[in-house]
Amino acid sequence: MAGYLKVCIVAEGCYPYVVGGVSSWIHSLIKSFPEVEFILLTIVANRSYRAKFVYELPENLLEVHELYLEDEDWCMTRKEKGKRFKLNEKEYRAMRSLILNQEIDWRTLFKFFRKPDLSLNDLLMGEDFFKIVLDCYNLNYSQVVFSDFLWTLRSIYLPLFHTLKMDVPKADLYHCVATGYSGVLGSMANYRHGSRLLISEHGIYTREREEELIKAKWVKGIYKNIWIEQFRKMSKLAYDKADVVTSLYEHARELQIELGCPEEKTVVTPNGINVERFDDLAPKTKEDEGYINIGAVLRVTPIKDVKTMIQAFGYAKARQQKLKLWIMGPYDEDEEYAAECFDLVETMQIRDVIFTGRIDVKDYLGRMDMTILTSISEGQPLTILESYAAHKPVIATDVGNCRGLIYGEGDEFGAAGILTHIMNIEEISHAILELANNTEQRLRMGENGYKRLMTKYKISDMKKTYDKIYTDFEEGLARNWAEDW
Repeated sequence: MAGYLKVCIVAEGCYPYVVGGVSSWIHSLIKSFPEVEFILLTIVANRSYRAKFVYELPENLLEVHELYLEDEDWCMTRKEKGKRFKLNEKEYRAMRSLILNQEIDWRTLFKFFRKPDLSLNDLLMGEDFFKIVLDCYNLNYSQVVFSDFLWTLRSIYLPLFHTLKMDVPKADLYHCVATGYSGVLGSMANYRHGSRLLISEHGIYTREREEELIKAKWVKGIYKNIWIEQFRKMSKLAYDKADVVTSLYEHARELQIELGCPEEKTVVTPNGINVERFDDLAPKTKEDEGYINIGAVLRVTPIKDVKTMIQAFGYAKARQQKLKLWIMGPYDEDEEYAAECFDLVETMQIRDVIFTGRIDVKDYLGRMDMTILTSISEGQPLTILESYAAHKPVIATDVGNCRGLIYGEGDEFGAAGILTHIMNIEEISHAILELANNTEQRLRMGENGYKRLMTKYKISDMKKTYDKIYTDFEEGLARNWAEDW
């Protein structure tokens, strides 16, 4: 591939602020194409994240631009006496189409938010926004208190309006690692700069946001549905305007199509890892003698359901004293949840649970006998592939592509671990004991995983796939953007 392609990676809530998962994937992708110039446009909650990077940025990552969804309105409003903020007729119709979720006129919205003197505060507190929200209320939501409804819609639309106001840097290709706000930025760049648009979903963004909102305590009643609708309309825009939409496995591709992505745009591009990195792992030490080590490489956050893991381990430990659990990863992302996990270990009086904090997985993985992942949501976990690179079997919950990684998709290598249901303490505990008490089974499953990895999930396989996609864009083989606008 020629070296003059400039790619803007658009990420939300991950790289380069947190380790693992999507962040690791982005970091590997950028390093895999040293001849490509990359820009990073990264979306975070607020300015407290500013430049707090946990990765050493690759040399070919030339610029980092940050978008803060909860930012202040920095536009100085004009203080002309009697002057009111007004939308023209076309802008009013476009704003109404957005809020009433009709056929959305994104083109007019993109133009409108380019206005240099636009104040989001004036817009949200203005008469036009009020009237549109009142229409929406009278048509669909008159059973709730209007003042609550108005203020909630202001809070829902503020992050999107910050996104639409973003001055996106120019690039040849925008590679969005999600739909949502990332997809809006990519679609906006597609319109403003004529750039190509590639969407790569690791988890299905809309479904993940739905799951979070259904469980959330901070939003109730009809407002859950309005938030879900908001994420759906943003994802639909990204699917409509993208040239190519990738997913990590076949079922995810089917979900994308179900959510409105044209089938002809979809491509399955499995994850890949650098297998050679795990060739010389640190072996077991004297500290490990007499123990059966279980490794959990993760961020200590609710989505990883570390509490279920701890409880399942505790019950297994009561029946097999040789067990030791190593929880390997940062616990500063959600300090309250991490404290609850520490307290749970103390309350249950479970011995041999080690929280290592942030580590280099290479220093520990060779010492493990198996690994475990009890997440309630995943895409195609890199930690499972890393475990296979170390010839270790995996216990994982049936989320994302964990089933395909453990039992295979079109190969005959056999099981590379045990799959369990989410939050099923008894089932997970039983799986731990089954592998702990059967050395031959552990070794066989570890080898099955290694064979599966080497067949389909190497970094070279992933690079080859994206090399073709990038080359196709570079040579102008994607469809002409202008036809869609």
